[in-house]
Amino acid sequence: MTILELREKRAKAWEAAKAFLDSHRKENGTLSAEDDAAYTRMEQEITDLGKEIARLERQEALDAELNRPVNKPLTGKPGGKAEADGAEDKTGRASDDYRKNFWNAMRSKAPMPAVTNALQIGTDSEGGYLVPDEYERTLVEALEEENIFRQMAKVIKTSSGDRKIPVVASKGTASWIDEEGAYPESDDSFGQVSIGAYKLGTMIKVSEELLNDSVFDLQSYISREFARRIGAKEEEAFFTGDGKGKPLGVLASTGGAETGVTAASATAVTADELMDLYYSLKSPYRKKSMWVLNDSTIKAIRKLKDNNGQYLWQPSLAAGTPDMILGRPIKTSAYMPAMAAGAKTIAFGDFSYYWIADRQGRSFKRLNELFAATGQVGFLASQRVDGKMILAEAVKVLVQKAASAG
Repeated sequence: MTILELREKRAKAWEAAKAFLDSHRKENGTLSAEDDAAYTRMEQEITDLGKEIARLERQEALDAELNRPVNKPLTGKPGGKAEADGAEDKTGRASDDYRKNFWNAMRSKAPMPAVTNALQIGTDSEGGYLVPDEYERTLVEALEEENIFRQMAKVIKTSSGDRKIPVVASKGTASWIDEEGAYPESDDSFGQVSIGAYKLGTMIKVSEELLNDSVFDLQSYISREFARRIGAKEEEAFFTGDGKGKPLGVLASTGGAETGVTAASATAVTADELMDLYYSLKSPYRKKSMWVLNDSTIKAIRKLKDNNGQYLWQPSLAAGTPDMILGRPIKTSAYMPAMAAGAKTIAFGDFSYYWIADRQGRSFKRLNELFAATGQVGFLASQRVDGKMILAEAVKVLVQKAASAG
């Protein structure tokens, strides 16, 4: 089935599920055990269709990426100077020479002196090599696929050291003035948020047999594994990190998003509470806002209606458009807490006010001896990154009711 057909099928399944709920609810608004089981099966079908749609969309994007030409067309005379067609010779880690020697070093147990000499400009402090510029862009793109937070936040690049970001601590105001009266002083005051760089790494093992196979695409394999492992750890920290040896997450009690609503229940949320959370966010931030929550929380919200009897959750019908709650897009993450006492289960706001600082220069190091007994070669891959909320009021969270004492 095509993506469009799957979307139409999911929309029909959702309409059937809504009709089933409306017709089988008891006077107190609950379902019988048998009806609840039937509705759960219908809801699971909607969830499964959503996952299949997402999988096919990723497949389409990958096909488009793989079908792009890998080489630029020859526009000048063979052997002619680069300046003839306006191009400039690339230098440093952007050069073809560096890229070729980098991958020769990764594949070879004892690279030739000419290879190591060519990589001197990219040697890091731990004996590894900084990846070529073009490959670093590939790694960042792969991280964006794996880590939903990178799709929402503002990503900046830093070269070294902490970066000081000026933020408005308090805003000036206007005043009514008597004729010929003095203008009162009311200036903006500024504070600073410091963003550093925390090291995040992983070890990727490849068999020597595969490594020696010229058909094996080492670059794609490493970028895929790097993105899967690093992306998962990044996303976890950007949500729940405590700032100790890792980024400070958006859900942090100090320095994270502000509390917009506290739910009346520890394990449920109401339509009114979602409305309150929506309007707790100041209007300017709602223009680019989105909802972020756990998949399990979505299940609870699907049953909620507004005062006009309309379901708050609306499935996507067109390719490239997300599901919506109150007209704003939804993203789900396994690192958003599930419903439990005191948990911050729903975040709503403009996540571009969370800044991710990427330190330029991801590095790889080949380990020849560590896994020699098992016929494997290890690759250490690392990066330095930090993340912080720049403006806490730009994102609001819903907190479940705390557990009662005693």
